Amino acid sequence: MQKRKYFSDKWWWVGFLVEFVLLCGSIVDASVHDYRGEGFIPQSNSFFLHGGSEGLFASKVHDVKDNPSSDDRSLKGKSFIRFDSVTFVRTKAATDSVDEMQRNAGLVEAIIVEEKDRDRIGGSFWKSNLICCTKDLSKLSNCKTGEVIIHQNQDKPEWPKRIQTFFNGNDEEVTMDPHTVEIDAAGMYNLYFVFCDRKLNGTIIRGRTVWRNPGGYLPGKMAPLMTFFGSMSLAYLALGLVWFIRFVQLWEYTSQLHNYIAAVIALGMFEMSIWYFEYANFNSTGSRPMGITFWAVTFTCIKKTVSRLLLLVVSMGYGVVKPTLGGMTSKVLLLGLIYFIASEALELFEHLGNINDLSGKTKLFLALPVTFLDAWFILWIFSSLSATLEKLQTRRSAAKLGLYRKFTNSLAIFVLLSIAWVGYELYFNASDPSNELWQIAWIIPAFWTLLSYSLLLVICVLWAPSHNPTRYAYSEETGGDSDEEGISLTSSGVSVGGDVTSKLERKERKGPSVTDHGYGTGDDLEEDKQE
Repeated sequence: MQKRKYFSDKWWWVGFLVEFVLLCGSIVDASVHDYRGEGFIPQSNSFFLHGGSEGLFASKVHDVKDNPSSDDRSLKGKSFIRFDSVTFVRTKAATDSVDEMQRNAGLVEAIIVEEKDRDRIGGSFWKSNLICCTKDLSKLSNCKTGEVIIHQNQDKPEWPKRIQTFFNGNDEEVTMDPHTVEIDAAGMYNLYFVFCDRKLNGTIIRGRTVWRNPGGYLPGKMAPLMTFFGSMSLAYLALGLVWFIRFVQLWEYTSQLHNYIAAVIALGMFEMSIWYFEYANFNSTGSRPMGITFWAVTFTCIKKTVSRLLLLVVSMGYGVVKPTLGGMTSKVLLLGLIYFIASEALELFEHLGNINDLSGKTKLFLALPVTFLDAWFILWIFSSLSATLEKLQTRRSAAKLGLYRKFTNSLAIFVLLSIAWVGYELYFNASDPSNELWQIAWIIPAFWTLLSYSLLLVICVLWAPSHNPTRYAYSEETGGDSDEEGISLTSSGVSVGGDVTSKLERKERKGPSVTDHGYGTGDDLEEDKQE
């Protein structure tokens, strides 16, 4: 059984490595919306397929309108939607029912409409839920029977945009003529493929559409993030330089905790830089190489995990109150590993899928573990802070107590800001279900990045290397803390101070654990013994 298990694990790893190599060499389309044989969904008296939705800025120049031969170079500085080899394939039964000599044997329409004008599609103006024009409705308006009802915008008579494609005779498939539709006004645009003929039921679609903004292929709600990531990479670089200079100047007084802080700064700088180059590549090519995106996501998850672990070990008093974590080390590392796996799964799902194909149920399923683990981190951090503050009060370590009170107050403010922002994010999403506020949606993820950077900045200020390391760093009870606690410098005073400290220590160790909050009961006793 042992041998069989070994070979099974071995082949699992081989399969994982092969899949990873294929992943890194693949391309993920984002502003390119692919159609791989999707079917149409019946709605009212029509059959429709949602072809994509995206925020687009207005073109900077306006000299090309629906030019089928336009390429990306001629459309530089323009915002457009381009149809590339979009093909409709109907069933054999629908083909057999058509006379071979019949020229127009089925109509499929591509409708491009701005989100605010969605009511112009269908019979809502006549308080009807019909989408396709009927004989009765054709008498009330100038719509044509068998076509989608469109109420043209008086200010822009050519919008909503309609592109028609007919099946010829008994052909089983038809390809749309090349079209490039220029966008001359900023907005959230939707693309629908619709047909009204029930004989075409079962028709599928293949091909793709390319959506481009004047500045590149980045979707409108993602475009500001490229500049933001570039600015944040510079911010982390500046923080890293200041920390490095201070670290080199006082390297004799640094501790392991300072190394961990430096590692978080470096991870943050790499994370922001990779995201900037990933967005820049996407903006110029229109596609996202999976390898770059995978590593950007992975660096983000590693940095998030290490940042939370840093907060936790600092809250436990590592390097200040205790030299090691003792028996809690394995539990802390296990929580970090679980959090990394959960956040990696969520981030990969969000960034490696098509922009408009994100399933709400799947995202919720992956987001719940991350939310639960974040809550667990917060509870454990504040429980550990409470225990550390109580221990410092018992030892009467005035300087260290003041340090941890500042840290606790700062952390409480950040938690309150996080809760308030979560509430705002829920309100934002609930009040804008159609993504009409797409131009400011980038501030939602940007806030969390700024909050993380600000908290790291606070830690850097509080735990900066100092010429007096024993003031904030861990030291033996009979030495480093004696000056803080006001013990006399006479030999008898030191002796008395040492006795008092020893008695307090013995009393503390005999008593119940101060971290008995459900997060490692009894482990603190083991840690104190190791001290």
